[in-house]
Parts: sequence; structure tokens; C-alpha cells
Amino acid sequence: MIIVDGHCDTLLELYKNNRSFWTQNQEGHLDWPRLQKGLVGLQFMAVYIESRYKPYGALCRALEILDYYHSIVREGKGKLITVLYKKDLQGLHYSSPRVLLSIEGGEVLEGKLSTLRILFQLGFRSLTLTWNQRNQLGDGVGEAKARGDLTTFGREVVQEMNKLGMLIDLSHLSEAGFWDALSLSAQPVAVTHSCCSALHQHPRNLTDAQLQALGQQKGIIGINFYPDFLGKQEITLDHVVQHLEHAVLIAGINQVGLGSDFDGIEKVPYGLEDGAKLPGLIEKLLQRGWKEEEVQKIMGGNYLRVLEKILPEE
Repeated sequence: MIIVDGHCDTLLELYKNNRSFWTQNQEGHLDWPRLQKGLVGLQFMAVYIESRYKPYGALCRALEILDYYHSIVREGKGKLITVLYKKDLQGLHYSSPRVLLSIEGGEVLEGKLSTLRILFQLGFRSLTLTWNQRNQLGDGVGEAKARGDLTTFGREVVQEMNKLGMLIDLSHLSEAGFWDALSLSAQPVAVTHSCCSALHQHPRNLTDAQLQALGQQKGIIGINFYPDFLGKQEITLDHVVQHLEHAVLIAGINQVGLGSDFDGIEKVPYGLEDGAKLPGLIEKLLQRGWKEEEVQKIMGGNYLRVLEKILPEE
């Protein structure tokens, strides 16, 4: 069974801490050996833009991290494949995990659609429109007192991403912005690393109305492993399963996946301490009576369906 993980911040953590991607580390959550042990066939890797680079310096910082990624690719001497087109989704296997590059924060665009097009040419295939703050595209969930809609530029970005073949990620976006983007996008959208508000109230979690709408739009939510999004008590793998099951109940079996947020979170659930532990989710879901084909969808099949719909031909 192939796993697809819709979000991690590993690139930035490796870069900042001078850790090797190709050898297993004692620190952090992900690297090449742990992706293999975790049965991950495709890992979304986000370029997160730290606050000190916003709003000025975001683009340069993104290019700096992209350059570091290319150094990892060169070091691997052909082992690491970057997913750019539909054809790159064929033949996925955990023995040789592939990467889809994303950017977390629309500040990187510096208000220009031309920058979006260049970033696409450079290999990015997903963009999280906002982080928690306001930017030129709209409001993040941290702007609780703001109206929250997408800006005119934000609406243009959504439409241009549809044309290019980029996955629109609504994680961190205000609820009003979520509804704007959902109504504008002609393609399925993703909320790659969030949880369910009905199980635990948090600004980063989706309401049942949002989950239902995401299901109707044939999009996908990736359930986040961050304990603060999952509940109040000691958080275990079982809490992740509860959020997966609730999301399936509301959005549908074809609309739910994983969005670990590994290396972007300081706490993890017991039983999901790093990427090598991901197969435990498969075992737990099967124990709870899930059919194998249902588990395959949650573990990766649903992300692949969305990407096959959105990514361009070569």
C-alpha cells in the first residue's frame, strides 16, 4: 500500500539544522530512510516562509530553499524524482519516494501573477494561499477580526493556478476566504493539513459545512497530526483515526487523506512519532473494520486522484 503525505516542513528543518536527508536522523520526523520505512510513495514538501521574511524577502527565501532542495537531488544521483506532470504519478513505490514541491504562503508572489508562473516553471505544483496572517491574497485564520475574503489578487491567483495545473491549498485560510476560493476554483482544491472542528474547536480546523462542501467539490482534506488540532488530552494515533473517520463521514471516503505536518510541529501523537510509524495507521484502520480498498484511498489514493485531475500533461 502506497502512502501519500500532503504536507511536511522537512526541507526548511533540514536546511536550518544542517541535517542530511539521505541518512536517518535522531532529530526531526522525516528523511529518506524514514520515508521508506513509512511506505511513503509521495511526499509533499512545503517551502515554509518564516515570518521574518514577510512581506519583503519571501521570494528570495523560497528560492534559497529551492536551491537547497536541488542540492539534495544532486546528492541522490537520480534517486529522488520531483513530481511535475501526470506521468510522474505512475510507478510510485516506497522504495523510491517521490516529492511534490509546494510553497506555504502567498507572500512569495509579491503581488504578481508572473511570479506564480515562474515558480510553476521552477517545479512548484502547489501553493498554500496564506499562512495565519493577512497577505496580498487574503486573510489567514489568525485575522479573527477581519472580514476574511480573498482579495482581487487572491481571486486572480486561484484562477491562474487552475490554468497552470497547480493544487490550491486552503490550509490556514480564513473561513470566508475558503468559501471564496471554493466558489471560484474550477478544479478540486485541497486543505492539506487540518482537522475537524466538530471533534476539537480550533481556528485551523474545518467545520462540518466546510467538509461537506469540500466533498461536493471533489477536493481533499489531509488530517494533521498536530496534537493541538486533535484534542485536549494526551493525544495518540487513535485521535488521528477519529478525525479521519469523522472527515470521511461528512466529506466522503474519496475526499480524505493525510497531512502530517511533520517537521513543522513540536509535538506529535503517541504512536506517530515520526514518518517511520505511518504504517501503524493502516493497521489501526483495518483493525477497526475498514475495507482494504477504503484504507488505500485514505493512505494515498485520494491524493493521487486529485493530482491526476489537476497536474498538467508534460
